[in-house]
Order: sequence, then structure tokens, then C-alpha cells
Amino acid sequence: MAKTASKNAKVKDLKASAEAKNWTKVIKAVRSPKTGAYTFKEAIIHKDKVKDYIGQ
Repeated sequence: MAKTASKNAKVKDLKASAEAKNWTKVIKAVRSPKTGAYTFKEAIIHKDKVKDYIGQ
């Protein structure tokens, strides 16, 4: 007989998925001062702070 997930586990998963929607992966192109080539910086940032990260 297979085990079933408890209701508490399902509620925690719903809360976690709702919280996860507030985070965004941002990829920023940064130019190297030595070679002039671009490198890419990746970060996972809260959606309210994306403009601050890009503006740096």
C-alpha cells in the first residue's frame, strides 16, 4: 500500500511555492576593463530589488 502525503505537507508546499514566485533570476552583462569582453553575472534576487541590482 502506498503512503499518502499529509495535509500539512501540502499546505507547506503551497506556501513555499507562493513565496518562490517573489524571486527572480537576473542575468547581467558586465564588460571586462582589461579585455573588453563581456561576462555574465547571474543572481537570484527578490522581485522588488531587481532595478537596484541592474542599476549598480
